Amino acid sequence: MNAKLLLERLAALIHQGVRDDATAHSLQAIHVQILGYLARANRYSDFSIAIAEYFGITRGTVSQSLALLERRGMLQRQADPRHGRRVHLELTAAGRAVVESGWAQQLECVLVKQGVDEAHLAKLLGVLLSGLQHHNQQRPFGICHDCAHFIRAVEGSRCGLTGEPLGAEQTSRICREWETPE
Repeated sequence: MNAKLLLERLAALIHQGVRDDATAHSLQAIHVQILGYLARANRYSDFSIAIAEYFGITRGTVSQSLALLERRGMLQRQADPRHGRRVHLELTAAGRAVVESGWAQQLECVLVKQGVDEAHLAKLLGVLLSGLQHHNQQRPFGICHDCAHFIRAVEGSRCGLTGEPLGAEQTSRICREWETPE
């Protein structure tokens, strides 16, 4: 099979998995995707505008989705003590349970079972993703510790863009401010 067909089929299977997860929890696919995103987002990315940018959806759709997920007890809002009006979105135990039982876990099991070189696969997919994001003029997003702004120092990691210290748990998460290292 050629690569384009394989990618199309993988995308269809992943999308079906997301829809199945959504149905199992009486949600829509975007709700499950938002929960999955928030499970992997760092403190620069766990708010509504970042969700809209990441998925390419309207702020209204995000607002309605967040309200539903909050009513269902799957997420909660936390004020940011450093940034005035900014509100962070955090998964509750119920929200984490949806993510931990979902399609991404199935994918992880298959990768392990098949003995896939995940680092090599990630590199290839990263090149493809970066090219598509650039072509479509979308913000790249990426993992904090792979960012051009990431600074590892003896006293701890910090963001070179904001100057703020980064806890270890933040550096392995998705960041909205991510930029390709030179």
